[in-house]
Amino acid sequence: MSELSPQAQEVFWAFNRAASGKPDDWHYLPAIAAALEAVADQVVPDELHPALSQFWDDEADREWQKNQQIRQELLAIAAELRGTTTTETP
Repeated sequence: MSELSPQAQEVFWAFNRAASGKPDDWHYLPAIAAALEAVADQVVPDELHPALSQFWDDEADREWQKNQQIRQELLAIAAELRGTTTTETP
């Protein structure tokens, strides 16, 4: 297994501390990745750009950009834990 980024390593360790107390249960990686993907979908869903809405303004655009960045960071950690790369783009 390749070395994980500090962000992915922290997620992995936190999960293992809660689940088993062992810091080396690599078989949990797919479950952790699935949980992060679910978090991304629930907390920062993949939404259409606000320019496609009648309620678009600069503030809505900034918020959308920030949310998409957070979503991409969560999905990137999930992809790393799965050993793949994310292909979703905002």
